This record gives sequence, structure tokens and C-alpha cells, in this order.
Amino acid sequence: MTVTDRIALDPFGSDIPAESARLRALGPVVPVELPGGIPAWAPTGYDVLKELILDPQVSKDPRKHWRLWPEIGEHPSWGWVVSWIGVFNMLSAYGPDHTRLRKLVAPSFTHRRTEAMRPRVTAIAAELLDALAAAGADGSVVDLRAGLAQPLPMRMICELFGVPDGMRDDTAALIAAIMDTSDPTPEHAAFVQERIGTVLGGLIAYKVEHPGDDMTTELIRVRDEDGDRLGDEELLYTLLLVIGAGFETTVNLIGNAAVALLTDPAQLAAVRSGTVGWDAVIDETLRVHPSIASLPLRFAVSDLKVGDVTIPAGDAIITTFAAAGLDPAHYGPDAAVFDAARGGDDHLAFGIGVHRCIGAPLARAEALAALPALFERFPGLRLAVGEDELRQVPSFIAFGWQEIPVRLEA
Repeated sequence: MTVTDRIALDPFGSDIPAESARLRALGPVVPVELPGGIPAWAPTGYDVLKELILDPQVSKDPRKHWRLWPEIGEHPSWGWVVSWIGVFNMLSAYGPDHTRLRKLVAPSFTHRRTEAMRPRVTAIAAELLDALAAAGADGSVVDLRAGLAQPLPMRMICELFGVPDGMRDDTAALIAAIMDTSDPTPEHAAFVQERIGTVLGGLIAYKVEHPGDDMTTELIRVRDEDGDRLGDEELLYTLLLVIGAGFETTVNLIGNAAVALLTDPAQLAAVRSGTVGWDAVIDETLRVHPSIASLPLRFAVSDLKVGDVTIPAGDAIITTFAAAGLDPAHYGPDAAVFDAARGGDDHLAFGIGVHRCIGAPLARAEALAALPALFERFPGLRLAVGEDELRQVPSFIAFGWQEIPVRLEA
């Protein structure tokens, strides 16, 4: 295959496992086309992706290392990717800039801080389950995503960053718009950029006037006292990254785990009996149904040899977590099968190396609060639609369900 034979990725993410398998059959790294026609390389297996993530010759800074960055303004349909790679935060930083920005946010996600938040996580989960019980008491169908999977991490991250109640719906809508990769038009990209400034700029302005014991206030203080550590744009886009990643990925983790168990009675029985633990369920969910299927973008600092393929310096690389988790070469011929009893936590769903997700412990804590409580509270819980009727969110980046309709009792 040559770079002229690029495979266009489905912007709707309609069948991510099948797409991953098709790409894997073509080789260890495949030339692909992202929505809007952006050229990139897609690793198709676990070992290749891990090697590229850890390679110091792979960068996340497009300004320094993507040869097409100077041309991005000439391609209006590429505008959607700017919200991912063209912003100033630790996701798009490389080397010392990444280290500087990560050190500012890391204290909010230490093990000690996460443990201190557990009682609050448990309390919110119980409150949401009470509301679900009330809504479904007469046998009505309720949406597990809207009723539990989404509001639990949203409320936790908003409390951590001091987002007032009146701004939370707009914040959630902004993150959903960024995750939606089905519309690569310039109008959608412009809308997203406008909303970033309005929603998160509004949060910054609010916290300047109403400071509190929260991370937004702390980041504003750092900006005001030492602009060399954190500039205005870096503040705005650091909030975008941490608030977005802090709830959207956990929404999918909780939802994907619930669906996996509801569609496999034998495994659900094993979990209920204690034969399989909840940590194993979470790790298997992250392997087979990672909350982020693919993440844009990384860039080759120098020519990279992958098998008999050379990724030229300056080319873009997509980080393919879903393909890695489903790789038969690493996980065996049944890699595509959800089997929490297989054990192991070597998945790459939270990343690896210097860019590993700093919010991973909080995400796990939230899932461990929500899932056992959900299945204990509603022993007759079942899907209200067939598995084939569930709709994937319109994204090749996010891996989750738009709604999870359930009935609470058999």
C-alpha cells in the first residue's frame, strides 16, 4: 500500500472494531485519511502503538513537528482538528512545555486527593441512583447514560474546578461538540472555537470575581502571579482539556461497562457472585471498549521505521487505542471478546509514558462507585432495546453510546 491509497476513517465511528480489523489486515501501520481529508498514519496493533507513544522522536507539538501545520488555514475542512492539536495545553505540548503544564495540574489528581474525594463520589452516585429509581418506578424506560454515567463524572469535575451549576450544561454541550467528528465543516469548527471562548472564558471571568477552593481559581492565581508558568491561552485550553477529559471519558467507561455486562448474562452472574471483580470489569472495558478510540495527533520528529514502512519526518500519526486493545497478536485470537475473567491491566486506554492520563485514578474511582451500586440497587436491570439498536456517539474519537435505555426491574 502506498500513501496514495489512504483509507478514509469513518467520521461517525459506526463500527470501530470492524474498522480496526480491516486496517490491521493491511499492515502494522497504515496510511489513513481523517475527516476533512487530513492525511495521517494509523498504527494497527498494540506493540507498534506502544513503541510509537514511547519514542522520543514522536511529538505532540504540531507547530514544531507537523509539516502541514503552516498549510492548515488553506484547508477549511481541517478546522475541526484545531480544537485538538492547535490549542496550548499539555495534550499538544512537547518536552519542557509539557512538563511545565503537567506540573500545574497534577496536584489535583494525586492519589491522596482522589482518595479524599471518594466519599463525595459515593454520595453523588447514591443520589443519582435514587433519582433513577424514582424515574423508573412505574416500569418506564430510563436512560442510564443521562441518569448516571454522564452526571456523576460531570458533577465531580465541576466541583473540582469550581464550575457553577448554571454553567454546567453549556460545558457539557461544548465537550460533546468537540467530540463530534461527523461534521468537518468550517462552520462547525468556528462554532466550537466560539463556544470555547464563551463558555470557558466565562468560567475564568466568573472565578476571577468569585474565587474559591478549586482548581480554576488556583490556575488563575498562577497565571496572575507568574505568566511565564501559565499564559492566558494556556489557562483557557488547560481548562478545556482537563474538564473535558475529566468527565467525557468516564461517561463512556461507566456506560460501556454497563452495556457489556447487560449483554452478557454469564459474565454479569460471575460478577454478582464475586468470581470476577469490578476492577477486572473496568480493565476489560478499557481494553475492548476504550473511552477514546483514537486520539489526534502525534508527529514524527524524524523518519520512523515500522516494519518495512517508513513514516516520514513531519507526518501525522493517530493514536489508535481501540485497535491496540483488540490486537490478536497481543491478546490472543479472542481479543475482540469481552472477558473480564482473563485478567490483566496492560491496556493502553489511559496512555503510557509522560502523557499518561493524570485523571485515571479518579475515573477508576468513579466507575468503582457507580457500577457496583447500580447492579446491587437494581438486580433486575436490563436493556430496553436490542444491543444492535444502541447508537454509537458520532465520533471516531469517542467510543460510547448516545443513550442507554434500560428498565430497572425484570
